[in-house]
Amino acid sequence: MTVGQQRAWEQHWPELGREVAELPPGPLDFAGWFGRSAPVLLEIGSGMGETTAQLAAAEPEVNYVAVEVYEAGLGQLMLRAEKLALRNLRLLHGDAVVLLNEHIAPESLSGVRIFFPDPWPKKRHHKRRLVQPPFIELVASRLAPGGILHLATDWAHYADQMLEVCSAEPLLRNRFPDWAPRPGWRPRTKFEQRADEEGRVSRDLIFERLPA
Repeated sequence: MTVGQQRAWEQHWPELGREVAELPPGPLDFAGWFGRSAPVLLEIGSGMGETTAQLAAAEPEVNYVAVEVYEAGLGQLMLRAEKLALRNLRLLHGDAVVLLNEHIAPESLSGVRIFFPDPWPKKRHHKRRLVQPPFIELVASRLAPGGILHLATDWAHYADQMLEVCSAEPLLRNRFPDWAPRPGWRPRTKFEQRADEEGRVSRDLIFERLPA
């Protein structure tokens, strides 16, 4: 971590962050943690927080939760949150699967965002990709009816896999015939700009949780 990221951990983590592995058993009390009742939106894999901070700032009415495995990324996100004076953002360090399984109640999330997850481009590594049927089944179960699952990737094969996996989940319905139009509100990150320069097309998918 940089000096600034380390400072952010020391100053802001006690208020903004928690370790998934150290959470007490049962669902997280988001209303208590945020100090208010509001729709809870979970972003899985916030990276360096470039998009996350901007989206949280644009949606002050939402309790925005980001889960990430890399400490440096969370440190950078806390620096961004400090700069924007965000009050509606909380951070979790650890495994999103454990978080969803053990600490998020069924039908409790208003939305889940997974933007540009690690594509694991080599074929032998495809099994490591996050978006697989068991994971999407778990995500869908945690969305409230009408809740939104929004995914984006710049790797064509992964985009096809996401479309196939999500379309096969009976609790989800694609809001579009296939790909969603790129939302103007989703910030264009440096990674997406690099993908554009390298000729890779970014794809968005927006699925809605159906009633059980």
